[in-house]
Amino acid sequence: MLTAILLGFLFAFFLVFAGRFFKGKLAVVSALIPLSLFIYFASFIPRIASGEVVSKTYEWVPSFGVNLGFSLDGLSLLFSLMITGIGFLVYVYTSSYLKNHQYLDRFYAYLSVFMGAMLGLVLSDNIISMFVFWELTSISSFFLIGFNNTSEASRKSALTALGITGFGGFSLLAGALLLGSMTGTYSITEMMTMKEALAGHEFYILAVIFIFGAAFTKSAQFPFHFWLPGAMKAPTPVSTYLHSATMVKAGVYLLMRFTPVLGDTNFWNTTLIVVGGITMLYSAVHTLFRTDLKGVLAYSTISALGILVFLIGLGSQGAFLAAAVFIIVHALYKATLFLVTGIIDLQAGTRNVTVLAGLRKVMMPVAAAGFLAAISSAGIPPSVGFLGKELTYEASTHSTGMVILIVAAIVLTKILLLYAGFVAGIKPFTGRLPEKFTEAKMPDPLMWVPPLLLAILGIVFGIFPALIESYLVKPVVTALGKDASDIHLALWHGFNTVLVLSIITIVVGILLYFILKPSEKLENRIGKLEPVSPESILKKLTYFFGAFSKFWTNVFQNGYLRNYVTTIILFLVILVGYIFIGNSRLVIDHTKLSQITAYELAVTIILIAGVFYTVFTRSRIGAVAAMGVVGLAICLLFVFYSAPDLAMTQFSIDTLTVILFVLVLYRLPKYLVLSDYKMRIRDGILSLTFGGLISLIALQVLAEPVNSDVGDFYAKNAYIMAHGKNVVNVILVDFRGTDTLIEISVLAIAAIGVYGLLKLRVKSSDRPN
Repeated sequence: MLTAILLGFLFAFFLVFAGRFFKGKLAVVSALIPLSLFIYFASFIPRIASGEVVSKTYEWVPSFGVNLGFSLDGLSLLFSLMITGIGFLVYVYTSSYLKNHQYLDRFYAYLSVFMGAMLGLVLSDNIISMFVFWELTSISSFFLIGFNNTSEASRKSALTALGITGFGGFSLLAGALLLGSMTGTYSITEMMTMKEALAGHEFYILAVIFIFGAAFTKSAQFPFHFWLPGAMKAPTPVSTYLHSATMVKAGVYLLMRFTPVLGDTNFWNTTLIVVGGITMLYSAVHTLFRTDLKGVLAYSTISALGILVFLIGLGSQGAFLAAAVFIIVHALYKATLFLVTGIIDLQAGTRNVTVLAGLRKVMMPVAAAGFLAAISSAGIPPSVGFLGKELTYEASTHSTGMVILIVAAIVLTKILLLYAGFVAGIKPFTGRLPEKFTEAKMPDPLMWVPPLLLAILGIVFGIFPALIESYLVKPVVTALGKDASDIHLALWHGFNTVLVLSIITIVVGILLYFILKPSEKLENRIGKLEPVSPESILKKLTYFFGAFSKFWTNVFQNGYLRNYVTTIILFLVILVGYIFIGNSRLVIDHTKLSQITAYELAVTIILIAGVFYTVFTRSRIGAVAAMGVVGLAICLLFVFYSAPDLAMTQFSIDTLTVILFVLVLYRLPKYLVLSDYKMRIRDGILSLTFGGLISLIALQVLAEPVNSDVGDFYAKNAYIMAHGKNVVNVILVDFRGTDTLIEISVLAIAAIGVYGLLKLRVKSSDRPN
């Protein structure tokens, strides 16, 4: 499984060197990568259907309990097949949609990284490794959404998406660490065995809030939903792949994966029902006021994600069954509609649904795909969408508490989604063909075959539901901790309440489609509410934060190093002073203080004299020389106390520092002009206070009992574990390897920044006069 996950990353790396070969006719060859992965995961279907769970673990950071653990069960298999199957069709579609694009190879690289990250996310059994892949999906989606980087709107949308999903990533990390501390493991499989203990833990609600924060931001739940419509600035293949079938469902996957761990509590279920219910209704209503095809599809996608969250919140076997089927339904029809929208935009030159009509006359196969997808979206038999709608209604009618309200909410949502599906899949192709669209041409088969294939599957799975029942749906329900033995999918369940609700939905939805026509007038009406929308409120908060940051920067980060040092030392003085005041006793054990020898006293006097000379001299060179004297005096003190290695280090640093200071100050005036004596008095008082506190701390430490366990451990294991005889070096290099790695990373980032500045070539028109 690790090879399958890394294949996307390896292909992206390969494109760095051989990308020019994938910009022309060979572009479609790249689709072999997701196709091979789809075949690989499809080979596991019989094993997973029989109840087997395929697991594989690779050690990563065993000392922290972090490994690359992967698990393939019904839930992860369904998502893996969607990621690779729809990914294959998107790769094929892209080869024609972005044909001869200057950066087609770059686009495929981003897409491949995203595919690998999504596979890693859904297959991870370790929550820390899941977080790593989670963040990789956010980063790769940032580059995909902002692919048209010459457009300010695309760049802004990419930043918004990264900001919202990045916050969710931070929330997931916090939840992962908290769950790890609560359970003593980062393995999700092991956490499932501790469900009751977790539910009774004092930090249960906090852990759930963190998981919700990650899931709601990724899956665009209210009030974090607004980043998804903005992300529609991305090319159509991105909208299809990320925003219908994969990335936005990552949050849904997270909720489903942790339902056996954290679910079946009032807090979990109620929160998901409320948030999912608000999201699905709010977004479904928004589809009535949109005229851009991508806008209609974006809000209907958010509504569908709300339905999935809503179903997970219901928590019953029927709800999980409905969610599993609806994931398949939504992936098929929404990917189709996005691909169809891309064709319309490319061939007709517009996505404005108010002017689109009659395109069936010039692109009949595309119209067939759109029509079939709309049928599945509406839940009209014999599509698999009808199956999903029936199961959703059945789960809602069997819910516990507020049944009427729940059923009314889901029925209204489904009516509005039927309207949205018809607007996106049927309206552009019906009616008279406007003259300006008569020259629209039938697209390349590489573009219209993928959506038509997906649309046909939506009908085939409806007529033959057994194709997905045992192999895909039942294993998902089993993975969620419910018994799936009595599940049977069929189009006809007899004349009952659920069928009546379905008929009402279809009839009212079709009437709404014929009565209410999309118009700019309606869109302008909803625009009047923009000032109170979550997006506008967040923008206002961002503006306030920016203004506060500017004020804070001007006061505390104003470019003067002396102010930075003063602020830091003043804070430490207040903090340490408060601790000392709170401590009822200050113990100084005079018996542990060694006798002061004459040479120590002499060196100390030299050191103090050097400090005073540095402070009061008006010569820069003299101050540097005096600082060198202070450093050498400290070296002698290290020698007196049997620390020659520290003395040599201090000597080297001080010598180098003096030389560098002299070189830097060589061209400056020799003498300092220090006229502000109030500042010098303030700094003197602050310095003496801080030095006095440090001295008190040192004396207090001497009075504390000595525990040599840590020192004994390092002395005993320095050579055995790290193969080093110098204990100090071993501690710095080996036992503090993580700290050293972070320091190296900081230096590497700084070096990259410096390299970028050195390679910068500013146009003459952009240079300041």
